[in-house]
Amino acid sequence: MIMVRAIVRPEKKDELLAELSAAGFHAATVVDVVGRGKQKGITIGGVVYDEIPKSLIMMAVPEASKDELVALIIKHAKSTGEGAFGDGKIFISPVEEVYTVSTGAAGL
Repeated sequence: MIMVRAIVRPEKKDELLAELSAAGFHAATVVDVVGRGKQKGITIGGVVYDEIPKSLIMMAVPEASKDELVALIIKHAKSTGEGAFGDGKIFISPVEEVYTVSTGAAGL
């Protein structure tokens, strides 16, 4: 099992969640966050904004679903057909164990 964390533009969040759900990836945790990437924020009229709004989407999925999930995120999170700075990042890490709180059952 893996944890996929996708940081995307907030205006792409709803479209991305709808596409993920249509593909069978229904369970997601979404958090509004701020941060900056390689672009070091943006400068407008001499003012530097280094806390750019983003959305963090987290999903625990079987490792076999990784390629499909990553492809969907990349396809639907781009701001343009070609992509642009600030479109986001995808982080993947292993998940050792998962438990459902209500039942205590292990696994997804």
